[in-house]
Amino acid sequence: MDLRDILLDYRNNKKSLEEVIDLLSLFSIEHIENEVAQLDVNRSYRKHIPEIVLATHKKPRDLLLIVNKILQKKGYVLVSKIKPSMIKRLVNYFDNRGYIVDTGRYSSSILIYNDEPSLPRIREGKVGIICAGTSDIGIAEEARLASRIMGCSSYVSYDVGIAGIHRLIGPLKKMTREKVDAIVAIAGMEGALPVIVTSLVSVPVIGVPTSIGYGFGNNGAGALASMLQTCSFGLSVVNIDNGIGGGIFASLIANK
Repeated sequence: MDLRDILLDYRNNKKSLEEVIDLLSLFSIEHIENEVAQLDVNRSYRKHIPEIVLATHKKPRDLLLIVNKILQKKGYVLVSKIKPSMIKRLVNYFDNRGYIVDTGRYSSSILIYNDEPSLPRIREGKVGIICAGTSDIGIAEEARLASRIMGCSSYVSYDVGIAGIHRLIGPLKKMTREKVDAIVAIAGMEGALPVIVTSLVSVPVIGVPTSIGYGFGNNGAGALASMLQTCSFGLSVVNIDNGIGGGIFASLIANK
């Protein structure tokens, strides 16, 4: 279907305004010079998920071209998996240009935006985010940033792993009182935290295995295998270190 057909269907009341917006977003491609990238800038209209920039392996110049174009069109952008050597440079670059940069804690992802009104408005969706250890906080912060660009409120509690399982009860009670719609549970090592959480709550849990670990479970393989083999129903699992994927999935549930 081409653009003319879409507009004719709207004029003839064959398609609603929402359907037309979804279809028109397919035509909203921003081309970066020399075919560096083709940006799906209006993806949020079609999928309710904005385009997120994966910084890994991108050259600094190309990354800046892409991020600046999205900021120009949308007013905000989440950039993920930035090389440690690049984070400070990016933060300084956008700070100097008057943008607000949320770097998270220990995170390799940053949220850049013009001002608070340029971010998606906060709706009724609520996401709980917990992580097992301090070493997992960077991935948990990815989930928090992801839930923010999805218009969700987030409730976080870090370093509540099963080595001191009594630490978990308070945060889960609070999240239950706040009526969160889903919980993102992040853990490395043996990855047991999401399984325990799933057995205690009535909302969906998204498990995020992290690459924190050593020996047999090195680079997150042990945590991933443990989460996938749970007998506690209600747990879904994303890839190793995919905090953003976990935050997006939880937000889709929360936003219904």
